[in-house]
Amino acid sequence: MEILQSIIIASWAMLVEMSPYLLLGFTVAGLLSVMISPRWVERHLGDRGLGQVFKASLFGVPLPLCSCGVIPVGASLRQHGAGKGATTAFMLSTPQTGVDSIAVTYALLGPFLAVVRPIAALLTGFLGGGLVYAFDRNDDEAPVDDLPKTECSSGSDCCEDDEEPRKKTLFDGLTYGLVTLPRDIGRALIIGILLSGVISALIEPRALEATLGGGVWPMLVAMAIGIPLYVCATASTPIALSLIQAGLSPGAALVFLITGPATNGATLTTLWRVLGRRSVVIFLLTVAIGALATGMAVDAIVASDMVDPSAMVPASASSAGAHDHHGEEAGSGLFGRGCAILLILLLVNALWPQPQPMGRGDVKMITMPNVDVLELTVTGMRCNGCVESVTRALTESTGVENATVDLAAGRASVRGSGFDRSMLAEKIRGLGFEVEIVTAD
Repeated sequence: MEILQSIIIASWAMLVEMSPYLLLGFTVAGLLSVMISPRWVERHLGDRGLGQVFKASLFGVPLPLCSCGVIPVGASLRQHGAGKGATTAFMLSTPQTGVDSIAVTYALLGPFLAVVRPIAALLTGFLGGGLVYAFDRNDDEAPVDDLPKTECSSGSDCCEDDEEPRKKTLFDGLTYGLVTLPRDIGRALIIGILLSGVISALIEPRALEATLGGGVWPMLVAMAIGIPLYVCATASTPIALSLIQAGLSPGAALVFLITGPATNGATLTTLWRVLGRRSVVIFLLTVAIGALATGMAVDAIVASDMVDPSAMVPASASSAGAHDHHGEEAGSGLFGRGCAILLILLLVNALWPQPQPMGRGDVKMITMPNVDVLELTVTGMRCNGCVESVTRALTESTGVENATVDLAAGRASVRGSGFDRSMLAEKIRGLGFEVEIVTAD
């Protein structure tokens, strides 16, 4: 009982510390979703060259896409004409950071690592994309699986150049930031906070310093854990803080923060299909070398006293989540606790079972003449970004009038006339998902 109480206290302290900054990050992420759409990104990354590689890496740094949501967006970039180098750069830099994770990094790990983390994402993205551009230049071949260009349902090639069908509003942005984004990362975030509480409660401060306190060895361990792990950038931050408090070096913790979100089995499988074997090898080597180089540089800077210890929250934080100078201003007291309660309410609302969307059951009942109905099972969707990518791929296809995608059920229902069923399935497979045709009426 005493251990459980310690875990709850440590987890609550972590939540109070990070919640003001996470709420700010969610809000800014929602505003970004209004200003920057996937179509806009595709229009600016459709050319070849190192300039496009750098732009792809730069665009990916602030975008609030988790490690699963970036997969279909990256595959869609490739389908819509982006080069292999630009696609690789985007898929390297985007999952490592986002405005929400940068805000949480500042709250928990201090301003120094909050600056280093997005810079590392930008550089690793540009390095990996540049290497792919230099050594895997067969960009003249057709995009994913030799699929034809998507067209509007009217049959004209209008989707590439037109604006979004409906202008997004401030309400849409707040809905995305405070409802959709918490729904996408809520479970991972809760698990991350609880794991940080477990680590803080069970491992004494600096207990790991003798074995994992510095050098390359703890970085290799962090990399071995991070590469296959499926974790988002925001949820991994409280875990990194608890590990630093337990004695892990800041550089080794940063290796975990880079490799965890940037790589996982789903990402590598999709990259293999979208970009090919050579690009996947370059992707992995870039993540490994970039993470090690960044971790060693951070530890060297910390050891040389070039960074003020007050800028490194873990240097003065206790295992119970003590606050540093900027945490005392924003994360403690009534304001911090109020933000923590508000964050809990947002997560409860986001994770509460959602009602089935209209369309999946009713579509099968339609008997109107000249209307084709197709229902698919889609395996591998994990977040709203996946739903948006699948929906867009379907609705942009010739003959499709309406498409409804159900994340919880893993289903997609399509209405239209004269669409190619096998082509629709291949478009979804090109985004990295597994598809099976269930019904076709």
